[in-house]
Amino acid sequence: MFLFLVIALAVVVAAVTLAVVGGGEGDGPLPEAVPERLQDLLPLDRPLDRADIDSLRFPLAARGYRMSDVDDALSRLAAELAERDARIADLESALSGAQTSAGHVSMEKPDQEDQQ
Repeated sequence: MFLFLVIALAVVVAAVTLAVVGGGEGDGPLPEAVPERLQDLLPLDRPLDRADIDSLRFPLAARGYRMSDVDDALSRLAAELAERDARIADLESALSGAQTSAGHVSMEKPDQEDQQ
């Protein structure tokens, strides 16, 4: 019985080895896998919104996520955030400039004597 189990184990190990190595009838041990690419790209025709970021899913690669997909998405987000920050800074400076110039204008009613 023990001899039968040893022979069966040797056959299983040989079969697995041939399957991994390829048995000599192919170009290589395993066929090349087509890498997954990011399916739902970020829209290029409009600014990103919260739903775009929430729906963003990166395909898994051998060691986690594909660095190029993640780098592209982060670069796009960084550029849009920088653009928004610059726009906010421009609007805030315009608002503070408008408030300072409004402070120099007198908002009081002129006296009745001055009008006559």
